[in-house]
Amino acid sequence: MRNKSRDAGGSRVPPRRHRAFGAACAASHALFAMQVACGASMPQTADTVLRNGFVYTVDSAESVHQAVAVRAGKIVYVGADSGVQGYVGARTEVIDLMGRMLMPGLVDGHLHVMSGGAQRLMCSLDYKTHTIAQLQEKIQACLDSEPAKGPDQWLEVSSWDRQGTVSVDADPTRAALDALRTQRPILVHSTDHHSALTNSRAMALAGITAATPDPVGGKVDRDAGGQPTGIFEDAGIALVSAAMPAPTPEDDVRSAKAALDAIRRQGVTTFMDASSDERALRAFTAVHRSGELTARALFALLIDPDQVAKDPQKAIAAAKALAASHDQAAAEPAPGVGARHIKLMMDGVLQAPAQTAAMLAPYNVNAGTDGAPKWVPGTHSGDVYFPQETLKSVLVAAVKAGFDPHVHAIGDRAVRETLHAYEDLRARLPGNDVRAAIAHCETVDPADFGRFKALGVIPVMSFQWAQEAPYSVDAMKNQLGPERYARLEPEGSLHNAGARIAYGSDWPIDPFAEFLALKIGVTRRGDPTHPASFGPSYAGRLNDDPLLPRNVALRAITMNSAYQLRLEKVVGSIEVGKFADMIVLDQNFLQIPENDLGKIQVLMTIVGGKIVYTADSLRSKG
Repeated sequence: MRNKSRDAGGSRVPPRRHRAFGAACAASHALFAMQVACGASMPQTADTVLRNGFVYTVDSAESVHQAVAVRAGKIVYVGADSGVQGYVGARTEVIDLMGRMLMPGLVDGHLHVMSGGAQRLMCSLDYKTHTIAQLQEKIQACLDSEPAKGPDQWLEVSSWDRQGTVSVDADPTRAALDALRTQRPILVHSTDHHSALTNSRAMALAGITAATPDPVGGKVDRDAGGQPTGIFEDAGIALVSAAMPAPTPEDDVRSAKAALDAIRRQGVTTFMDASSDERALRAFTAVHRSGELTARALFALLIDPDQVAKDPQKAIAAAKALAASHDQAAAEPAPGVGARHIKLMMDGVLQAPAQTAAMLAPYNVNAGTDGAPKWVPGTHSGDVYFPQETLKSVLVAAVKAGFDPHVHAIGDRAVRETLHAYEDLRARLPGNDVRAAIAHCETVDPADFGRFKALGVIPVMSFQWAQEAPYSVDAMKNQLGPERYARLEPEGSLHNAGARIAYGSDWPIDPFAEFLALKIGVTRRGDPTHPASFGPSYAGRLNDDPLLPRNVALRAITMNSAYQLRLEKVVGSIEVGKFADMIVLDQNFLQIPENDLGKIQVLMTIVGGKIVYTADSLRSKG
């Protein structure tokens, strides 16, 4: 495929020229010698030329070309094979795409990079549905695999499908973990990171008793007698995790490097960590300084309701100081670190049993029996974590400080109140080019669809949630009722209403599978045969919300996410003058059958002109 090779870290191996291409190159040089004799100028040679491909640019015309030339990390030519020959010199690396699709690198506008990297290094429940007994068996196996760990060393477990466990068994309590053969404190994270399960030892070390109050923006689940059950929601999780030894800087760097390995394999060349802090910035700054950063790394600094309730100006000032100490002021071809966003949590999640997403109307409850259910409106509709006036004031303060706001809102009430606050922001700061975003938007009242375009608000969607799955059908269909269920995950409705949809995987909330998510965006159906899927229960279509055209799905994860991150002038499309962030695919996303879209593999990832990942299948071919 290419005439010089690099390993996944970008190091060079001895050059090798294709004979056929060498002949073409000689002919091209002869042609240019004739042109120079006639007064034409010869272009400067490129560092890298990629030719003989299907180059999908995602430019304004969505044009398709054959070849790209790169010099000093930037794109200097996009066009036909015949026009790229003049950029080939003796030291140019020539990559024969062999007809494969070359497209802009993926821009993931919402993921959780530190937890994603850390989870690759810890005990995992693999997102699978477990009964309580199966959960115990898996965690016990992790404990048994670490016999040298002492009784005070925590076991942290990731990727627990809490809703799945409830659907096949029951919601576990600390008793399930207390029964394990260990004295170690245990913390089990749900896949959505909005709830966690602990054992009694962990709660004792954290000093949690029946008298422990619920924190702002969180909850301590309690039994009928008022005793903590071992389940903690949202900000309540921090009550337990605060008792854990803080990861060392070396631990954080290992997590960052593990995350970057996953990121480049998925073809992601730019990402935004959507809930970040000093630890993440410090770790990625260290990786950047060591020359091992393989993606453009942006971070949204989390400001929680407690910080705002105490002193909103102080919270924004602290975020500004932290950002300034790490932010790379100007984007360059080589990837860097930036902190230009703040993150606010407006509510929690829809799924039972948590049901912490803020809704306009109450969740339904079963007034009948399991055998003869009767679903009627209950009294619980979830709460917003920021009162409206508080949200308005903190958004204005953040934008004045130079941040773009990124607000998590899942319930239709949380979405509406966030839109109200953005409307107020636009009125108070007219003409300000704030890139206002709402992440997830899982339920949006139809009356609010058009407000996204009118207010210039970017919905950052996770397409994979538009597949039919146990957590959507079993845990939400009855609790939401048919009308609200019919408008879950409204990507198509928002697109049709003119919204500029961006994409965020939310990894590691779900398995990291960008093209499976894009396939679901196009079809609203999963792929039970995909390695990141969990069987036939993920095969159906969620509901009848409109489908996204393929080009719209690709634009969401390229140019639109780049716009959200204020990088649209340098990344997100393949155009002359932009940074050479590109990926090579094994199949053409625009042409193959829709059922195959999720299985597309990234063969090569290029960031700033440097190859940072090459698939084993290419390396094995030499």
